[in-house]
Amino acid sequence: MTNKSDNIILIGPMGSGKTSTGRILAKEMRFDFLDTDEEVVKRTGVSIAYIFDVEGETGFRQREHQALMKFLDNDNIVIATGGGIITHDKSRAIIRACNRVVYLKTSIEQQIERTTVSDKRPLLIDTDPAAKLQELMLTREPLYEEISDIMIDTDERSTSEIAHEIIDRLR
Repeated sequence: MTNKSDNIILIGPMGSGKTSTGRILAKEMRFDFLDTDEEVVKRTGVSIAYIFDVEGETGFRQREHQALMKFLDNDNIVIATGGGIITHDKSRAIIRACNRVVYLKTSIEQQIERTTVSDKRPLLIDTDPAAKLQELMLTREPLYEEISDIMIDTDERSTSEIAHEIIDRLR
């Protein structure tokens, strides 16, 4: 496995726009787009919520780590990661070693607006979304900041605007 310097890794909380922005960014840069969540679902044939139910968050994070490792053998890719990938020590170390890591920062309010319309967020099932998102941000935000090279605020911005800012900041 090599950490390709031309690859771009998007990190940030759920609902920050990693997948949507990543697709646009990849298209604009003529890169391939890969998503760790989509890869885990493809490999297992089941939903992320099901994996959380059966294997717990630890099992899911291990599967997510395997997807990341597979992706990093490629050149010219944009990788959208799951919001919690940075909680897995090995994944965080690998991402930190890359030199084009973009943290898509978003407010709790925007996360609620963007995530509560979906039942595909296992950490938000059967809980108060605002309280859970705040709890996750308290532990995860320092990790996002620690390993990112670029931070971009996504609140009230289109995914196209965010993708173009990433391109400008990477130049």
